[in-house]
Amino acid sequence: MNKPLEDIFSFDEIQDDCVKCGKCIPVCTIHNVNADEVTSPRGFIDLLGAYKRGHLEMDKTAKDIFESCFLCTACVEVCPKSLPTDMVIEQARADIAKKFGIAWYKRAFFLLLRHRWLNDLAFKLGWVFQTCGFKIKADIDSMHSRFNLPMLKADRLLPSLRKTSFLNSHPENIDNGGKRKVAVFIGCLGNYNFKSVGDSLLEILETLEIDAFLAKSQKCCSAPAYFTGDFDTVDYNAKFNIEYFEGFASDVEAIIVPEATCSAMLKIDYEHYFHDQPEWKARAKAVMSKVYMATEWLQNHTELEKVLATKQALPNIVTYHDPCHAKKMQGIHEEPRNLIRQNYKIVEMSDPNTCCGFGGITMQSEKYHFAKAAGVPKAAMIKATGAEIVSAECSACRMQINNSMGVESTTIFKNPIELIADALKA
Repeated sequence: MNKPLEDIFSFDEIQDDCVKCGKCIPVCTIHNVNADEVTSPRGFIDLLGAYKRGHLEMDKTAKDIFESCFLCTACVEVCPKSLPTDMVIEQARADIAKKFGIAWYKRAFFLLLRHRWLNDLAFKLGWVFQTCGFKIKADIDSMHSRFNLPMLKADRLLPSLRKTSFLNSHPENIDNGGKRKVAVFIGCLGNYNFKSVGDSLLEILETLEIDAFLAKSQKCCSAPAYFTGDFDTVDYNAKFNIEYFEGFASDVEAIIVPEATCSAMLKIDYEHYFHDQPEWKARAKAVMSKVYMATEWLQNHTELEKVLATKQALPNIVTYHDPCHAKKMQGIHEEPRNLIRQNYKIVEMSDPNTCCGFGGITMQSEKYHFAKAAGVPKAAMIKATGAEIVSAECSACRMQINNSMGVESTTIFKNPIELIADALKA
């Protein structure tokens, strides 16, 4: 299990490395909605250094500060020293979870993430009874809670539930000709809410005559637990996924993921998490080297772009939002655009790299006012483009952007995988 925070990073060195240049301030998501030096990257670094030296008690005030970061990594991207502010905050949150515990509703949610059968049951019951607890907006495939609960705010737009999950809607092995084969890791929101993303990915693979293995025993990548400090869940899920992936990795070319957060967690954050477990770190690095975001692999390892070029141009105007876990963490931003622009006109927003403001479970519950505030400028940017469709390869961004745009918006959200599948069928 992970070592104590002070055994991992030298905060004295990190503090000394921070030259206080201020480049992180303009891009910091939380500072832009809460203009306080305390909740800024260099503020976080100073406070974490003080905590390490014993000059700061991890009390409720410190807890509130360290849980205010969106973990968007914008500061890391612009920092001349690439200081790992996000990583040290993630470790600090593990300390917070140990001292203060984790709220009951988060523990219940993370329990579901550990057990696929329990998650299947919960979402099936949710679908059956969703009209009792939610007001369905059928025209935009979303719903509002009838109650004001920590995870179900009455003023939040949530994705509708599905009768059958993506993984339970298809056979595990799908034969499309046998020329090539990939595995699919779908992600929780894609599995239970935005099912059309997975369906569209299978349509694309069928067109390319690439067999698909749906890896039905996959567990949640555990990103929600990681960002909240529930390292027990991370340890459990990560080790299971690594062992499971090792069992089929040699049989497939790649493990493709139509979700930025999931792919970043699998191929980057697993290594970070296992920093003090060298055997598991090496195993994670080896097997997760086969993980790709879906558009990344389709653009760079298939003839999809050429196939799309033979299809007709569609009249829709699209604007693309760069998920933080795609561009900032994985350097992926041109691949989805290259595929989309074969059939759609892309109009860029003023800053597609700005965080949408999702921020994780704590931000969406206890600090929802920050998430709402961060969503306002992103919604304004999208509206200013005049685009009919906003796209991003991330279901967390989809949930946040749909909520920020509101029920009156005429702009719809589609994953680039859905746009590509639509173009292939046109």
